[in-house]
Formats: sequence, structure tokens, C-alpha cells
Amino acid sequence: MTRDRIEELRRWEDSGAHWQVVARTPGRLTIALLRCDGGEEVERFVSSDPALLAFVGCRERSDE
Repeated sequence: MTRDRIEELRRWEDSGAHWQVVARTPGRLTIALLRCDGGEEVERFVSSDPALLAFVGCRERSDE
């Protein structure tokens, strides 16, 4: 089963937490999911999904 990473990022933001791009190439992102109480990294994932690349765009963090 494929995870919907866009929905995951939206839920993460809705809960008050943040995400951050930790690596970027033209066709791939590595994103860290960060806790809302201090920014500790909880999870990291890599994706080359074009929809996720478009959703993130040129942002480096969820609060941009």
C-alpha cells in the first residue's frame, strides 16, 4: 500500500507540528517530520512522487 505523503504532511501541519526538507535533487526530496514541542525529528522519508514535489515546491519548511 502506498502512503499519501501529501495528506500526511497536511495532517502533520494541522496537528501543530512541522516538516523540513533535508535534501533535494531535481526529482527527489528527503523530508523530516518534526515534533511541535521542540522540533525533534520523529521520522524521515524520501520521495520522488511528482505530486509531492509540486506540493512542496521551493519551500524548505512547512512554515514558509
